[in-house]
Amino acid sequence: MTGTSDWAIETQDLRKQYGDLWAVDGVTISIARGECFAMLGPNGAGKTTTTEMLEGYRVPTSGTMRVLGEDPRHAGALWKSRIGIVLQSVRDLEDLTVSESVRHFAAYYPNSRDVDEVITAVGLAEKRDERNSRLSGGQRRRLDVALGLIGRPEILFLDEPTTGFDPQARRNFWDLIDSVKAEGTTILLTTHYLEEAEHLADRVAVIDSGKVIACDTPENLGGRQRGQARVTWLEGGASHVEYTSAPTGFVRKLMARFDGEIPELSVERPSLEDIYLEMIKHNDEMEATRAAS
Repeated sequence: MTGTSDWAIETQDLRKQYGDLWAVDGVTISIARGECFAMLGPNGAGKTTTTEMLEGYRVPTSGTMRVLGEDPRHAGALWKSRIGIVLQSVRDLEDLTVSESVRHFAAYYPNSRDVDEVITAVGLAEKRDERNSRLSGGQRRRLDVALGLIGRPEILFLDEPTTGFDPQARRNFWDLIDSVKAEGTTILLTTHYLEEAEHLADRVAVIDSGKVIACDTPENLGGRQRGQARVTWLEGGASHVEYTSAPTGFVRKLMARFDGEIPELSVERPSLEDIYLEMIKHNDEMEATRAAS
């Protein structure tokens, strides 16, 4: 792994041990420059520990990692100015206003964004003079995002960024991240919201028990496009369901039978959530089997 690589982030067999527990157990990933890469997994799967090692906050037990061509364990101030971080929970700067906080962080970076522009982008224009201690949970989360963006980072780490957002605020945040990505920023996202990963991510890694158990695009994860579709329709006064791997052909047969419009027709492929839950269930069953043997 070299500093001239097209990969923004690379890990090889990355591990972190706490006592007898391997919180991260051999994670190998490569994230391209300009890519939005999402990590999904249940609580305790190892997502945050992996992210914190890549940010330089935790030291791996073993394995290698490169972020923007450098090992975060030994990277200096210039490297730190090239990354932006939105942690799961931050509760400092309580006595400062929104504007003061963003301006304070902007001073750390050589090429920061415009303070007012960032405050407006995260939806806090009307709260710019409000003290942070008086912000709601969702508003404080938006401030966290503003602090992560202000330095114009090459890589943006987002750890559960929309926790506490209402549905409309979450959609607005997605628009913001889409615009950041369009500028060429690499994004590493951890989230519990499957629709968030599906909307934002170019690729998704599912992590469970400290291991990457699958990695692909949201559309193809776990053979999603090859999964059986659920076809429902109304016939004879009753609802009918057919599961098929060839829904187009089946619908053609229905059309011939109905000689036209098919009442209440619906065709649904497995959702990302369906695939994700099945993967976690299967992996947990395998882990239980290994533990019992």
